[in-house]
Amino acid sequence: MSRRVRAWFKEGALALLLLVLVTGVADWLRAPDATSLSLPPLTTLAGERVDLAALSRDRPLLIYVWASWCGVCRFTGDAVQSLHEDGVPVLGIALRSGDDPTLSRYLARQGYDVANINDQDGAIGASLGVSVTPTFLMVKGGKVVGSTTGWSSGPGLRLRLWLARWIDTEGA
Repeated sequence: MSRRVRAWFKEGALALLLLVLVTGVADWLRAPDATSLSLPPLTTLAGERVDLAALSRDRPLLIYVWASWCGVCRFTGDAVQSLHEDGVPVLGIALRSGDDPTLSRYLARQGYDVANINDQDGAIGASLGVSVTPTFLMVKGGKVVGSTTGWSSGPGLRLRLWLARWIDTEGA
């Protein structure tokens, strides 16, 4: 390997390490406060009751807290929809995105059929400690075992959900 290629490789590895470090610190600083999900009974736009513990019993559940007015959410929504289409358990919580008919029209225009809860007044997001959209919560056994905020790719979310499988929630 030539000296130039090694130098590029070293610079690239250093840049990647720095990126991982910065995003990790940002996630840690913006992480929601909630570790257990003591929420009031939730109902999706389709009228289905949601049991977060049951949805996350067999494999981690991705809770996607987003908003129709959020610019970054326009990019992450497609990745979340793709995860849903691949059979990954996903639940959306639409933060302050209008009334039910307005939100339903928005979802239909975007082609999203992920189950969503309308958090019209922001109470659910507040009880979860969410301060940034989008926020992604990895839930296992009804407990938050991981989170990330801001832009995230489909592969990045898949990796986080895979890692969440190995977190022990019994002792927590």
